[in-house]
Amino acid sequence: MPGPRGHEGQVSAREHAECVQHGLTRRGLLAAIGGGAAVSAAGCLSTQTPEPVTVRDDDACDVCGMIIPQHPGPSAEVFYRNHDPSGHENPARFDSTWEAFQYDFERRDRGWSRAAFYVTDYSSVEYEIFTDDGTTFISTHPSAEAFTHASEVTFVVASSVEGAMGRDLIGFSSDDDATAFADEYGGSRAQFGDVTRSMIGELAQT
Repeated sequence: MPGPRGHEGQVSAREHAECVQHGLTRRGLLAAIGGGAAVSAAGCLSTQTPEPVTVRDDDACDVCGMIIPQHPGPSAEVFYRNHDPSGHENPARFDSTWEAFQYDFERRDRGWSRAAFYVTDYSSVEYEIFTDDGTTFISTHPSAEAFTHASEVTFVVASSVEGAMGRDLIGFSSDDDATAFADEYGGSRAQFGDVTRSMIGELAQT
């Protein structure tokens, strides 16, 4: 579930100046502290883990540009240390899990350091499976409480249930829930460390 909150603190002039140098505004710095990210002179996000945030009604996916809450399926948030994703404050936001992995692989190739990777936890929400124009979808859940660490879920990969960008990785913090979902809707099961670039590339083609 969401990571522990860091200690609340004041933003010093020195910290503010150094974080602005790294591209984080004072508003973003205050939000990071309020959200659980410790601040130090060495970096705007320290080794503390920032908590997930609620996806706002106008938040767009950092890969495809679609407005996230307007589309079905799992979503994701990724926080980075000392880098602003796609020119805005952390986190990077996505309307599909596979896009989040694609984006993260590319940023890690650039030497970026990830502070947290959150995905929708379908074990923690009352989700809906529905059909639209012959395609089966799973509901989206934009609230912060619906996210958990990607390392703490079992993904069902490429099931017959789709999200905003087609077949996806649908996460469950309960392994039993993931097994039951895969038994009903197909797909393979994978842990965070099992997700590869080739797996993401295959999902991007579907």
